[in-house]
Amino acid sequence: MKKRCDWGTGDPLYETYHDQEWGVPEHDDRKLFEMLILEGAQAGLSWITILKKRENYKKAFDNFDPAKVSKYDEEKIQELLGNPGIIRNKLKIRATISNAKVYFEIVEEFGSLDKYLWSFVDHKPIINHFKTMADIPAQTPLSEELSKDLKKRGFKFVGPTICYAFMQAVGMVNDHLTDCFRYDKVT
Repeated sequence: MKKRCDWGTGDPLYETYHDQEWGVPEHDDRKLFEMLILEGAQAGLSWITILKKRENYKKAFDNFDPAKVSKYDEEKIQELLGNPGIIRNKLKIRATISNAKVYFEIVEEFGSLDKYLWSFVDHKPIINHFKTMADIPAQTPLSEELSKDLKKRGFKFVGPTICYAFMQAVGMVNDHLTDCFRYDKVT
C-alpha cells in the first residue's frame, strides 16, 4: 500500500490528484493560469469541491484560454452565474475575467507567465522536509511576496494562503511529506 500525504487519501479524486499532479513542477502557461483561477475559486471552500467541479470549469471557461476569457462580456457573466457546475460567485467570476486580462500584461513584460511565477523561486522548486501535516504552513513570506506582487499587477483572489496552495500545487514548493511515496518522485 502506498503511503500518501494525509490529505491525499480517502477519496479517489483526491488520490488521483495527489498521485499524478500535486507538487509536480508545472511550466505550461495555460495550466498555470488554470491553477491560479481554481485556487482562487476555492477560497472559503474545500479543495475537493473544486476538484469535483474542475471539468465543468474547463468547459465553462473555454479550457482556461486567457485570450477567450479576457473577452467575456456581461452576457457571458450572466451565463456563468447560472451555471450550476461551477461556483457561482459573481466576484470570483469577474476576477477570473480580470485576471485573464492581467495575464497578458505579465506575458508582455516577462515573456511568459511561467517565467514570471517561477522567478519567485529562482526557477527551481523549493524542497521542504515536512514530516507531518501540522508542520506545513498555510502561507510563507514568499507566498506573501507573490501575493503582494500579483495584487499590485491587478490579480484578484490571490491572497498569501491561496498563493501558497498554488505554489504547492504547481510544484514551486515540494510539500509532500517526507514519507509520502511522491516526495522523491517530484524532488
